[in-house]
Amino acid sequence: MSELMKQPCSECGGSLRRQSIEKEFGREGVKVKLSGVKAWVCSKCGEIYFEPGGADKLAAAVECLFDLAIVENQHRGHLSASVT
Repeated sequence: MSELMKQPCSECGGSLRRQSIEKEFGREGVKVKLSGVKAWVCSKCGEIYFEPGGADKLAAAVECLFDLAIVENQHRGHLSASVT
């Protein structure tokens, strides 16, 4: 059992549950979306928590998607990726 699951939400004290999330990120008119990312989410306020190192991996994936969107000239629309 993850240590995160045993702790209450640091924002509101609610309980955390594991679920897949979808997040959209934007930079200079470019939008990218990741879906299917596993995270701990507060059942009360919706605050999102990642396992140790998870936020860094998510940030690296988003950076790669921004690079791809620009290289592939897809910056006029949206670029999405699903994690399974």
